[in-house]
Amino acid sequence: MPQPLDAAAVRRWCALGRESLRAHCARMDAINVFPVADGDTGTNLCLTFEAATEAVWVTEAVPAAQASPAAQASPAAGDEEHGGRMLRAMAHAALLGARGNSGTILAEYLRGMARGRTEGGSLAAVLRGAARAAHAAVAHPVAGTMLTVAAAAADAAEAGGDPAAAANEALSATPGQLAALAEAGVVDAGALGLTALLGALWAALGEQAPPLPEPSEPSGASVASGPAAPGAPCGPARGEPAPSRSEFEVMYLLEADDPACLDALRRRLDPLGDSLVIGGGEGLWSVHVHVADAGAAVEAGLAAGRPYRIRIAHLPAPPDAPRSDRAAGPVPGTAPARRAVVAVVPGQGLAALCRDAGASALPAPEAAHEEALLAAVRATGAGEVALLPNGGELHTVAARAADAARTEGIRCAVIPTRAAVQGLAALAVHQPDRRFDEDVVAMTSAAGATRYGEVTLATRQAWTSAGVCQAGDVLGLVEGDVALIGGGTAQVAKDVLARMLAPGGELVTLVLGADAPQGLATQLEAYVRAGHLAVDTVVYEGRQHDAPLLIGVE
Repeated sequence: MPQPLDAAAVRRWCALGRESLRAHCARMDAINVFPVADGDTGTNLCLTFEAATEAVWVTEAVPAAQASPAAQASPAAGDEEHGGRMLRAMAHAALLGARGNSGTILAEYLRGMARGRTEGGSLAAVLRGAARAAHAAVAHPVAGTMLTVAAAAADAAEAGGDPAAAANEALSATPGQLAALAEAGVVDAGALGLTALLGALWAALGEQAPPLPEPSEPSGASVASGPAAPGAPCGPARGEPAPSRSEFEVMYLLEADDPACLDALRRRLDPLGDSLVIGGGEGLWSVHVHVADAGAAVEAGLAAGRPYRIRIAHLPAPPDAPRSDRAAGPVPGTAPARRAVVAVVPGQGLAALCRDAGASALPAPEAAHEEALLAAVRATGAGEVALLPNGGELHTVAARAADAARTEGIRCAVIPTRAAVQGLAALAVHQPDRRFDEDVVAMTSAAGATRYGEVTLATRQAWTSAGVCQAGDVLGLVEGDVALIGGGTAQVAKDVLARMLAPGGELVTLVLGADAPQGLATQLEAYVRAGHLAVDTVVYEGRQHDAPLLIGVE
């Protein structure tokens, strides 16, 4: 009988699983042919599991006093309970750090393990919960993938058998379930990664794990079809999956409390592309999809909740894709559509900056109305328009205006900027002569790579995340949350800069408001120069009235 999945076993699994994934990482990348041959499945699984294992060491510091009375009374019960906390911590960390299609599925698999550990406790309950969670996260499950391995291991555990051996058997059968694998002569890369983790788990429980089959390099040679994996949870109900013709991989975290919003998000993303995976819960979700229109995928998130940590990457085009799907520029002989950018701005100085960069500026008070945003889009006379809301509260309005513009034949995308400094970063990389989708991706990436802060004055007494403030106090905000309360603008600004630059940075943008103290920019430039020699600083006169200072760190 295997040992219980307690804290010691979870620690052993983290070490053994990380070692096994690292050992097979290069092989998994090399045999990665489904759903897209982008050569990163091994890397994505390694990075996602690394993020999960790092969370385990954090839970080691949980004081014993926080354990339940039963756990405090019994060392064995305490170790069991601590093991459950570890799995929950792993699942949450993997959700935040998920990479790619395989990493997103692994994060949900870990979440299912944690739930199964809480509900049943047995290894069979843990593995069944994991298999169900991973399967539910994938919009269109396909046999011959890591989902098949997950189901086979759960079936074996429920029958009192060896889940690691069952995973190996299911892995060997994957080429017979997917034509792309058979043509390349390889097993599924994601299935190999999960099989490696299940073997490590079996070993962590004190059992002898079978050796993994040695994967082949992609060769184009077919292999004999094997039987379907035991208990495969899915099949090619919609037919053999066609090769993806999506151009972009889009990933983001989404804050959304209403489950109905998630259902609407799935319905909106599904027709846009493939490889749709949505996992998570309790208000925080991880979204992954391959699409041709990256802007539309981000806008779907804006309609469902608050997307952040947005990552967009190019996918390799299939070899038989037409030139228009593969070329970086417009197809020869076609005239590019005239393009425009509409930016919402809080001050006259920022409006002038946006106009100098070739964008149309719309004052923030007017942008609260969908009709005003739509009118600004129409006024550009362009066939393609990128919309910069520059405020989280305006995203829903901007998405509705973009939808209305599309019904009029205007190709409109919302860049999810949450602050004016993110809008400036997006404008800095805007290139109207490249393809619209690529321009949207570049602007979205630049905005997402810009941390934003603000120094403002409290107008009344209020509770904040940094404590109680009084009218007239200087508030330092980081990413929209009050991080500190002080009495002087310059000192609060320095403290905000210190927090924002702690993770690193290359460029600081300071946007001075109409009420900024004299000499503030000079003091802050000197502060950055003294503590961060490699960081440049640029100063703009924004003349906004709602905040003496806006800060951006790229």
